[in-house]
Formats: sequence, structure tokens, C-alpha cells
Amino acid sequence: MSAPVNWPKVIQPLLKKYKSSKHPLEYKNTYQLLVMVVLSAQDSDRHINQIAPAFFKMFPNMTALSKATEVAISEQISDVRNFGNKARWLSEIAQSVKKDAAIPMDLEALTALKGIGRKSANVILRESGKPAEGIIVDLHVVRVAPRLGIAAGTDPKKIEKQIMDVLPQKDWDAGMAISFLGREICRPTNPKCEICLMNAVCAFYNNKL
Repeated sequence: MSAPVNWPKVIQPLLKKYKSSKHPLEYKNTYQLLVMVVLSAQDSDRHINQIAPAFFKMFPNMTALSKATEVAISEQISDVRNFGNKARWLSEIAQSVKKDAAIPMDLEALTALKGIGRKSANVILRESGKPAEGIIVDLHVVRVAPRLGIAAGTDPKKIEKQIMDVLPQKDWDAGMAISFLGREICRPTNPKCEICLMNAVCAFYNNKL
């Protein structure tokens, strides 16, 4: 039986590689990031980046968004997946927060807002330079973490807890690092295992050998 993996040690090269990498959403401030995170759920970052400029021209800040009707918001995001619910959530968030400066910066307050779950809140905190209160688990992490062997299953909340249990809080940016690895190397099909800097400890790769 092989020895257990020392994840706090072996995750360091991955953290180092991606520590200064900005999230793929092309936002210019926290307001834009929050809106784009809500919109990107079950849609692609690339698509949200495409529709964002027109949206923010119409609604440049939280105050403008708080005065918009749900119908007006819907019209700007009509080709976004689940746009009806997202228009309602954004309207409720804006009417609750009212101005950019009042956007909360802790996990509990962020997840209390409509349409913002733990993943979205963790992304907002990371990109705002705040200490991690959890681990980002997006669809890439759901795929890659079990491949690596750092977590098991397909439930994002359970995967997050498993990673939090094996890594110290200072290394909780591992979620975003694993996500980048999934986007660039550990693709759903034909992962580039041979050039992956985690292949020495990866359960998926070593089981293939």
C-alpha cells in the first residue's frame, strides 16, 4: 500500500505557478466581478466576457443596477443561461447592497445574497485580495481534484471540505490553482498528463502507468 500523499507539500508547485493568475472573467472592479460571477453560473466565462461590456455600459455601477427593472436587466442578458432567475437575483442584490462600496467582503454576507453560493463568494474574496474563507470548487475542480486524489466524489461542497481538511488555510488558493490546471492541462478528454507538474502524485496518471 502506498504512503499517503503529503498534500501541503506537493501542492506548493501548483500554488506557485498560479498564485498571481487573475480569474478568467474580465472585470474591472468588484461590482463588475460580482455581476459576472452571478452570470457565469452554468455558463462560460468566455460568453460572459463577451456580453459584459454592453451590460456595464447600461448599468455602470450598483446604484444604476438598483434602479433598473428586472425586465431591463433581462434584456441585457437574454442569451445567458438561466437569464430570468439571474435578472431577478441581480435586481435583488442591487436593491439590497445599493452602492459599490457596500459590497460585503466576507463569505457569510456574500452567500446571503441571492445567486451567490460558496464558489462565487470564494472567487470574489480571492480576486479582491481577501484571506480565503473557503476553497473555490468550480466544474474544473470537480473533475480534477478526484483525478489528483486530493478529494473524491462529485459534490462541490464535499470536495471543498475534503481539500480544506488536508491543506492549511494559507494554501486554500489551491482551488483556483486546480481550476487553472483543469483549464490548461487536465482537460476532460485527452489531458496532457505528460507535461503536468502534478503527475508524480496524480492518482489518475499513476493508475494509467
